[in-house]
Amino acid sequence: MWESEGVTPNGREYGGDVLTSTKHGVKIEGFYQRANSWYVSADIPSDLHVQIGEANFHLHKYPLLSRSGKLNRMLYDSREPELNKIAMDDLPGGPEAFELAAKFCYGVAIDLTASNISGLRCASEYLEMTEDLEEGNLIFKTEAFLSYVVLSSWRDSIVVLKNSEKLSPWAENLQIVRRCSESIAWKACANPKGIRWSYTGRPHKVSSPNWSEMKDSSPSRNQLVPPDWWFEDVSILRIDHFVRVITAIKVKGMRFELIGAGIMHYATKWLPGLAANETSIQGEETSINSSSSFSSGGDNGSWKGGLHMIVAGTRDETSSLQTKDQRMVIESLISIIPPQKDSVSCSFLLRLLRMANMLKVAHALITDLEKRVGMQFEQATLSDLLIPCYDKSETKFDVDLVQRLLEHFLIQEQTEGCSPSRQTFSDHKHVGGNLNAKARVARLVDSYLTEVSRDRNLSLTKFQVLAEALPESARVSDDGLYRAIDSYLKAHPTLTEHERKRLCRVMDCQKLSIDACMHAAQNERLPLRVVVQVLFSEQIKISNALANNSSLKGAGGGGGGGVESQYQPMVTNRKTLLEGTPQSFQEGWTTAKKDINTLKFELESVKTKYLELQHDMENLQKNFDKVMKQKHTSAWTSGWKKLSKLTKMTNGENHDIGNHIPSSEEQIKKNARRWRNSIS
Repeated sequence: MWESEGVTPNGREYGGDVLTSTKHGVKIEGFYQRANSWYVSADIPSDLHVQIGEANFHLHKYPLLSRSGKLNRMLYDSREPELNKIAMDDLPGGPEAFELAAKFCYGVAIDLTASNISGLRCASEYLEMTEDLEEGNLIFKTEAFLSYVVLSSWRDSIVVLKNSEKLSPWAENLQIVRRCSESIAWKACANPKGIRWSYTGRPHKVSSPNWSEMKDSSPSRNQLVPPDWWFEDVSILRIDHFVRVITAIKVKGMRFELIGAGIMHYATKWLPGLAANETSIQGEETSINSSSSFSSGGDNGSWKGGLHMIVAGTRDETSSLQTKDQRMVIESLISIIPPQKDSVSCSFLLRLLRMANMLKVAHALITDLEKRVGMQFEQATLSDLLIPCYDKSETKFDVDLVQRLLEHFLIQEQTEGCSPSRQTFSDHKHVGGNLNAKARVARLVDSYLTEVSRDRNLSLTKFQVLAEALPESARVSDDGLYRAIDSYLKAHPTLTEHERKRLCRVMDCQKLSIDACMHAAQNERLPLRVVVQVLFSEQIKISNALANNSSLKGAGGGGGGGVESQYQPMVTNRKTLLEGTPQSFQEGWTTAKKDINTLKFELESVKTKYLELQHDMENLQKNFDKVMKQKHTSAWTSGWKKLSKLTKMTNGENHDIGNHIPSSEEQIKKNARRWRNSIS
């Protein structure tokens, strides 16, 4: 029964009847539906046709105009004097909400529930059903129900927030999303002992894996509530509303590891592709098919279920829209992950990084995600690191990505080592933790190199750069690196001798175990020089072991029998090592030994020549010192000495000449005698 008590403006006529200030009653039996049309059973024929989408409502003007300001304006501001048809396709909540609003205008009792309150609140705001038109109008009643009933209930808050997904932007502008998010956050952070909770997002008769032992009903007071009880409920929300809830929970101060667990639970539900480590690409394009993604029909997309990843060769409009939706989910999840280390697992971060690269997520978010992986890189596994290349690269796996992750890890380790806050703890414990982390990363990198080395398109430079990225102290043993090198040599048989030597430089032969040395000695793919180095390093190890053993036995007072007993297996191992080598390597080893002996002989000859030259040098130095002493004497003294020497030499010479040469008189007499004899 609907009774009109209002006065129509200007006494306007409706369908031949004039509604005056006197009471005018109309009896109605209720609403009934025929196909997509709604009718009112009343004694007055309908005079207003309202169309909302495909639904048609045949109503009366007065009950609607008395409580809706928007309909008043539409009718009285219209230039048509007898307007009797109105289309409102943009009404939030659709035909369902307008049906309830129309019944309210007719005075029919309606039930307000968590399922219809959000749409009815937005519809009442759209229709402007305010208190100015009538006291206790629909806006007042729906707002009171939201504030005092919905927000005080955990389940109702979840349901209202879920139903608000198709009411944007009305639900956002009316603060429905904000108030429900804060209510959910407050209850999630409250003490669970005083909460009667249930799982709204869990299917009926199917228990959640995390709570398989729980019953569908609320737990008893003595039953402990798990700290992750709110995961399943919150995970039914759309990504934008989930982000609002997680942001509010962060503000409330929940533990970061619990927030991270909630994010991983949500991602596992909406991104099933995260659990698939094996991703194949057919052709050059990958599309995302989701039968339960954002629906493409209608103006407002509605979230219907999880996102599923498939591989396809072509890309249509639907797949493009689904790819865009999934990209938005990943970007939103990356932005709300807590910044603390270990808030989420490294495996989850790497799987998220895999999908982010595949869907071409924003570069800044990918860089941030790579830094997060670098913070806990020692927790990664080989299967998570095998991320394919999605940028049409020649290599099968993204080696450059692993190189960047390793660089972020080393930077993080260096930063933590230099941080004063970290140095306040025990230095030995910190250093030991760093060494253990680096050792785990070294083993992981060696395993990764072994796996990717089978790719024939992997360049030697990329292999070498990744192998040498870690410091030498990170690897206690180079067995893993040797396996990677051997695998690379198998996959690249056309390498030159220089390239093979360059490849083997990344390995330290002294860090190889006895098994690795045995294998390397028989490995014909290795350069001969590397095999000789392996044998030589093993010989040094045996000698050092014997020396250490003999010194220990001598210090302990033991006899030679102990040394001999230790010596026998060493010799046996060495004989086995040499006998197991191929004939070509044995010949090379014999030639190398001859060359070494020749070099030793030449070195001894050079030493002998050096000693002789040193002796000659000493003699020359003595003579040089004597000459220098003579130069230091005075010039006058040396001059007089020279004159005295000359005088002595002159007198001696004259004396000798006088004894042998006759005088001038005797010569004249001899000449006169000869002349006289000649005359006669």
